[in-house]
Amino acid sequence: MLYLGSALTAAGEAVNQIEEHLLRVAAVYGAPHARVSVLPTYLVVSLEPGRPATLEPTKQLRGGLRLDQTARLYELLKAAERGETTPADGIRQVERIIAMRARFRPVLQIVSYAVLTGGICLVLKPTWGDLLLATLFGAMVGALKLVGARWVSVQMIMPVVASFAVAAITFLLADTGWADADLRAMVAPLATFLPGAMLTMAVVEISAAEMVTGASRLVTGVLQLLLLAFGIVGAAQTVGLPEAGSQIEALRSSIGPWAPWLGALIVGIGSYLAHSAPRGTLVWLCLVLYAGWIGQYVGNLLLGGYLSGFAGALVLTVVAYLVERLPSGPPALVSFLPGFWLLVPGALSLIGVTEYFGQDSAQASQDLLAALASMIAVALGVLCGHPVYRAVARSLDGLRTREGAGTPSG
Repeated sequence: MLYLGSALTAAGEAVNQIEEHLLRVAAVYGAPHARVSVLPTYLVVSLEPGRPATLEPTKQLRGGLRLDQTARLYELLKAAERGETTPADGIRQVERIIAMRARFRPVLQIVSYAVLTGGICLVLKPTWGDLLLATLFGAMVGALKLVGARWVSVQMIMPVVASFAVAAITFLLADTGWADADLRAMVAPLATFLPGAMLTMAVVEISAAEMVTGASRLVTGVLQLLLLAFGIVGAAQTVGLPEAGSQIEALRSSIGPWAPWLGALIVGIGSYLAHSAPRGTLVWLCLVLYAGWIGQYVGNLLLGGYLSGFAGALVLTVVAYLVERLPSGPPALVSFLPGFWLLVPGALSLIGVTEYFGQDSAQASQDLLAALASMIAVALGVLCGHPVYRAVARSLDGLRTREGAGTPSG
């Protein structure tokens, strides 16, 4: 239970969900009265009230898990919930999952970040110059991430280094009018650093009364956002901001309304490659991504921009959990997390911080408020998505039971 809980924490699962999973495992293995408490850096388990509790630190797992590791972990979790593995063998399997190597070689991982960044840029309705520049930036950011993954001490400063380099080059090129490059070329590669999923999960956990973990994730996510902003501000102070006129002209010359629809597909392919998604899951990733994107698009038409994130997150959550029920469907967390790069609430806040230190502080304040509203809307969509899915699942199970009962016996 301790090893499972530590791995689920590293995978980014909400702590209330982790506690539910672990309590089911405990009941299967003869401890129906177990007590579990999950905190940001450790968890505590007691098998019975009054018995000594055991503590397990989670920092030894060296950060988050890739999608292939997350999928294997949930396979093990399901086996444990059915009592199909011994505790000792379960511990060994968790250790093997943590030690798994990425499916793709470093060169392909760098290329995959370029593909992923290109997809995110398409969602932002870019110019052709933005798309080319963002793709090159994506390869550079992918290389920086691979280097930073080897040293924990470097990982903290990597957002500053990446944002400074990307912003400085963008400002220089935009000021000269090269290829109509603007802020969208900068936001797309840095979006892979944005803690959109972390911030949204923080709001979800706080809403579920998990104050300690939710507040810790919120502070960590805000710190990462501030590090990105610091790099952008440093670049602006070093090379200067481009003229506002060139930005307005670039915003008028996007490549077409079809770009976001193609971008959703490219984001799915890039996520599959960059995060080593399990074999056979690309179709499911794209299905969930398009479901969330269409939900956000329809929500924008019916409810407006502020509630579009709510609609997209609700549809994304329901579809991800329905896909998990299928025999070949990946765990919901695998197909769910890449969706935040389409609904990412941090992108608006990053643009807002940039503008705040630029020439239009009033517009920046509106962008920051819009980012906060977007984050809350996405979190509420996830919260509402869980009960909607459970209602749909109960209806499907009831229909299946009635069909089975109505089938005449041989």
